[in-house]
Amino acid sequence: MPLRFEELDFQTTPMGEISLRRRYDPAAQQDVYEVRLGDEYLMSSLFTVAERELATLALARLDSPLARLDAPAGGLRVLVGGLGLGYTALAALADPRVGDVTVVEYSGPVLDWHRRELLPEAAGLATDPRCRLVQDDFFRRARAEPEVRYDAILLDIDHSPRHVLHPSHAAFYAADGLRAMSRHLADGGLFALWSDDPPDAPFEAVLGQVFAERSAHPVDFPNPITGGRSSNTVYLARGVTAR
Repeated sequence: MPLRFEELDFQTTPMGEISLRRRYDPAAQQDVYEVRLGDEYLMSSLFTVAERELATLALARLDSPLARLDAPAGGLRVLVGGLGLGYTALAALADPRVGDVTVVEYSGPVLDWHRRELLPEAAGLATDPRCRLVQDDFFRRARAEPEVRYDAILLDIDHSPRHVLHPSHAAFYAADGLRAMSRHLADGGLFALWSDDPPDAPFEAVLGQVFAERSAHPVDFPNPITGGRSSNTVYLARGVTAR
């Protein structure tokens, strides 16, 4: 009989106590990997459709590698904000046009899980030659002067623009924060954001202050726990109106 529950790692961080757990879900009939921060569920391997779509929807809207002197020889350059269970980075690497993926993750334990290959579906991500895992604060980097420009920036850290993991993140989702981040995009580059909430018209309006094109894409997926369907949102934005 499968092991019903196992805590694979537990560590104390500046954001709170973070843990990685594996449990057998009888409804889904599979092992499920879950991350908790304190008493809050952050992510689950049971629901990964929208995390993958964050990459695939964004990259589908990009042409072949942009003609830049600093473009990687293999193709498109992608920045992923938030490593999590690794599904967004894996989806980006699955696109043959992608030559370089940099993943910025604040939490040392999360990076450690991948380097120790505690997550079977993401095994090999940390050693993929096209992928670089960096421990840093994505929001700090977004405010800093760009050293590199990316064809796509894919962000999945907070639950939504309104439900952030830390109060300091909130300023990013205002026009000034998004405009600072946009300096890290190459010409024609695209910003994509995952959200656990339905499309938010006021946030789309904020995107419209920075980008000429923006759209919200509900992503539906089956929920074996409820027996019904659930939905997340992926926002896409491109065409910076002003740096």
